[in-house]
Amino acid sequence: MNYAQYQSIFDTILNSEDPVYPYNDPEYLKYVKLNKARMNRWDKQLVLSEELLRAIGDLTKPQQWIIITEPWCGDAAHTLPFMIKMAGLNDKISYDIQLRDSEPFLINSYLTGTAKSIPKFVVRDSTGADVFVWGPRPQAAQKIYNDLKALNADHDVISEALQQWYNQNKGVSFMDELTKLLSIGHK
Repeated sequence: MNYAQYQSIFDTILNSEDPVYPYNDPEYLKYVKLNKARMNRWDKQLVLSEELLRAIGDLTKPQQWIIITEPWCGDAAHTLPFMIKMAGLNDKISYDIQLRDSEPFLINSYLTGTAKSIPKFVVRDSTGADVFVWGPRPQAAQKIYNDLKALNADHDVISEALQQWYNQNKGVSFMDELTKLLSIGHK
């Protein structure tokens, strides 16, 4: 699906009087509302770094980008708008957003350890071979997550710490990581 179709899923969930599982849980519904607002804010405010713009412009071979996510995913709300903006800058790039919890369950091929952590950003060449896989979050955010998990912090504490990090970092770490991966991927 494309970005507009993905965004329409948010509207369907939020406008439903009887949302489907897992959105019938008020906590999941809260995340969908928050993530919609976060994505809208990023769509309006994000600015790609000069280095990342160069790396995208340097791509000369076709790439298929697959983004595995779900509307409840907070990390995706902070990175998906960047991926979509990047994809629109080079006609060699096509993308497809796939839901983690729907067929074809592509996430099963891209586990983080044993977990179905998202988002996953899969970049494939014209033959369908994986060039690289990124996710579920920038390395600095992953360290925060791992450190808090090791301390047995609850979900809300972890979510708040990650949200603060994303707000302060403004996508810089994500862009740096993608610049390196894309630069390697086009050589």
